Amino acid sequence: MAVNSNTVQTYAVTTLRDDLQDALISISPDDAPLMQAAGTKDVSNTLFEWPVTELASVNASNRVVEGEAAPGNDAATLPVRVQNYVQLSDKVVETSSTNEAVNGAANAQTMAEQLALKLRELKRDMETMLCANTAASAGSASAARSTAGLSAFLITNVDKHSGGTAPTTSGTGAAGYPNAAYQNGTLRTITEAMLNNVVQLCWTEGADPSMVLVGPAIKQKISSTFTGNATRYKEADDKRISGAVDFVVTDFGELQIVPSRFSSAREAYVLDPNYLRVAYLQTKKQEDLAKTGHSERKLISCEYGLQVDAEKAQGAIRDIQAS
Repeated sequence: MAVNSNTVQTYAVTTLRDDLQDALISISPDDAPLMQAAGTKDVSNTLFEWPVTELASVNASNRVVEGEAAPGNDAATLPVRVQNYVQLSDKVVETSSTNEAVNGAANAQTMAEQLALKLRELKRDMETMLCANTAASAGSASAARSTAGLSAFLITNVDKHSGGTAPTTSGTGAAGYPNAAYQNGTLRTITEAMLNNVVQLCWTEGADPSMVLVGPAIKQKISSTFTGNATRYKEADDKRISGAVDFVVTDFGELQIVPSRFSSAREAYVLDPNYLRVAYLQTKKQEDLAKTGHSERKLISCEYGLQVDAEKAQGAIRDIQAS
């Protein structure tokens, strides 16, 4: 049907208001499973230390003759000093006074909203670096300090492939801080036997791991191929059945399989969170920066590092892929 002449249609109108939703949509994830599982502590220096001790090896011939004089002294059981550095991470936001005055949708352009978003981004950065295969570094006047990530601590309870080289420490044995990260080996497909092996290694050392931290592809591989004592959730009303493996029951305990968006794609970490802590020299804080004109600047920062209380309480399956 034809339109009558001089009918006003929206196509020619230039004064229509935009229909822009007054709510900000953000899908970017900011979950941090390692930080959420680990404990926290305060430290007072950029290099922080903690003492770790372990019992002497079992003496299967520890028997003496009745009435015999005491033999020589046993070697003292002394701790070693394990170390790490804190690192400083930040986000800076600057907005103009005009920007604060205008009426924007969801006020996404304002200082308050930008600070809220930058806090989430900082949390993601921290989780990624705490999981990372990165050695510690003291830094310098021109180079930032670096905290050793989880992967760089793990030496004892490890299943790695050919070509892989273990991390090293700055001291003798377990003493000092990780000064060289793990050197990757050849990739291979993860198997249930690899997980069982690392869990057994942890248990033998006295650990009681409760979670396995994995990337999304490895999580899917575990759900689709692990056939042992794996628990798949089933809704009580029987209307939904999940194909995901969320728990694995081994000979040495039950472990939760926890997917992480920020963990290494080529490693799976077998963890006892009771022996993991995030150390803070400065917790997250917000500061005003110098005002130099018609704008406002704010700094969000955090100075933190990873403390692996007992390296032998943790484990890693290295050099893995989903196919």
